[in-house]
Amino acid sequence: MIVPMKKVSVLVMDKERESALQKIRELGILHLNNKVVTSPALTKLMDRHAQIEIALHVLDSFPHKKGSKIEQTTYSEDVVDHVLELYDKQKTIQDYIFYQQRERENLKRWGDFNPASFQYLADNGVKAYLYELSPNSYKENVGDVPVIVLSRDKKNKLILLIAFDEIPNETSLPVPKRCISEVNVRSEIRRSELVEIEAELVDLWRFKEQLDSEKLSILADIEFETVRAGMNLIDEETEWKNQDTDVAVSWVSGYVPTPELKLLQKAAAENGWALCAEDPAEDDLQVPTKLKNNRVVSLIYPLTKFLEIHPSYRETDISWLLLIFFTLFFGMLFGDAGYGSVLAIIAGIGIAVNFKKGVPLFFQFLLLMSASAITWGILTCAWFGVDIAKVPMFLQSISLPLIANIPPDPALLASYNANNLWISSGLIKPHQGLTELINANLMFFCFSIALIHLGIARIKRIIMYIRSLKVLGEIGAFAMLFCMLFVVLSLVVYKTGFPGVKPWQLYSILGGFSLVFVFGKYEGSILKSFLESCSSFISIVLGIANVFSDIMSYIRLWAVGVAGASLAATINAGAGTMLSSFIFFIFGVALLLFGHTFNITLNVLAVLVHGVRLNTLEFSSNLGLSWAGFEYKPFAKR
Repeated sequence: MIVPMKKVSVLVMDKERESALQKIRELGILHLNNKVVTSPALTKLMDRHAQIEIALHVLDSFPHKKGSKIEQTTYSEDVVDHVLELYDKQKTIQDYIFYQQRERENLKRWGDFNPASFQYLADNGVKAYLYELSPNSYKENVGDVPVIVLSRDKKNKLILLIAFDEIPNETSLPVPKRCISEVNVRSEIRRSELVEIEAELVDLWRFKEQLDSEKLSILADIEFETVRAGMNLIDEETEWKNQDTDVAVSWVSGYVPTPELKLLQKAAAENGWALCAEDPAEDDLQVPTKLKNNRVVSLIYPLTKFLEIHPSYRETDISWLLLIFFTLFFGMLFGDAGYGSVLAIIAGIGIAVNFKKGVPLFFQFLLLMSASAITWGILTCAWFGVDIAKVPMFLQSISLPLIANIPPDPALLASYNANNLWISSGLIKPHQGLTELINANLMFFCFSIALIHLGIARIKRIIMYIRSLKVLGEIGAFAMLFCMLFVVLSLVVYKTGFPGVKPWQLYSILGGFSLVFVFGKYEGSILKSFLESCSSFISIVLGIANVFSDIMSYIRLWAVGVAGASLAATINAGAGTMLSSFIFFIFGVALLLFGHTFNITLNVLAVLVHGVRLNTLEFSSNLGLSWAGFEYKPFAKR
């Protein structure tokens, strides 16, 4: 359930605001209003935090030996400053080495010579020039000028030469300042300096724990200073201003769970603070959401925190429904008992490792999800995609024949065909093929889940508006949903077309639509509601299609499961041919490990996409849940 909140304001003497904030933080119950503030102290803290982040990133970018000691620093200087200084030197040297490489590539064309030789020749009356010419320019302009051709490129497009007189119509190149050997020496010196710097940075990893600790401390200080600076803000409508520091008042506002308000009231009485508490206004969008559920329902929290989805303060908490249906969807989408067993092993290891210090909620959640996958896999006789004929008879015997790919008992199949509504009414032929039977049953199960899942949402809305005429619109929406199921079954599962839809079902859909049209927008006036529906006639008509698509969306539970099973079978078939050969046996094992790991990963993604979608889109849209809330995060020591 969603814990009720109180909006509170705490007024303290300005000279006591820091000590008051320390005490409020120790209480750890006040969720503060967000404010955009600035102060010299906050700027300094933010800069320090940025420096620590960069220093940690630098240290993590260098490999370190496993089991390396992490110890307190013995440097007289600041570790962060030292890391950043070394990092700047490293970047400077790397840039210099890169420049030297470019210079070396340019000098290679001319060969290794001493540039001082050109000055020596000039001092002795012999001038030499460097040229880079095309073959055509060489033929046209060199003429009688004495030259030494140094090289030609592979495609004979350029000619490098030394001329002992200026070549007409051509511009000579500047003589390089250094030769290749000098460039190489300088680069080696820089490389040795770079190695020393990198070795020192690797050694500084020993102080990573100190930097992590300082980072956490800085974050706490940033949070505290943000609140402290925000207490100076004065409402523009306030007529007086704090001039006298002895009587100046500062305040902080936020939200406190109603059951914990007494703790804040007690602290205010003991410290002489003024406290104002009231219910949040109906249009207050800043109220945080705090959920309180039993240990079982709380198992869904790892998922909602990972996805960062929270109902708003005035919406309905559906944690228990989300847990039930997501668990069911997980099993159907994963659809394999072997894969579920792998997840169970991972969860079991995590629980065993953390048992003494407290098991994280994630591993409990994973264990529940693995149990769902194993249960569905047992019922459908799915074990790592292994062919049914090769699955042990014991596992076949505990499966459910009407949804497992196992030939059912003839008597069971005959009984099923005899008692099926569509078959007994003569609308469809009795199921003959096993695949046809299984697919029909699985799709029927998926659409039945759709009716139950979406029906719960519609029933909750009926209860919500039970005292208003708007409830008639909600009843109409439920009637459309219920009868649309028969349309979907006739068109998709039993493929009888519209002749398979009973007249009363169509009349119920039309009647439900009429109720939605008249009362769907009711807010006190039937006429106004009707006129609003007329103005948005197209969108309301499309609502019938939306009901159909919402139910159809649940077929993904069957389709994704079939896709995963097909991929697993393909992996087994490919590896099977290799395992029969001694030479390719290792490759076959590798294919099995990689292939099934990859398939498990795809199944996890499928659950996050499809399982979450059915709860947060189809179900939530029918319930009117927007997930626009944000988590209650009190101002507290962390």
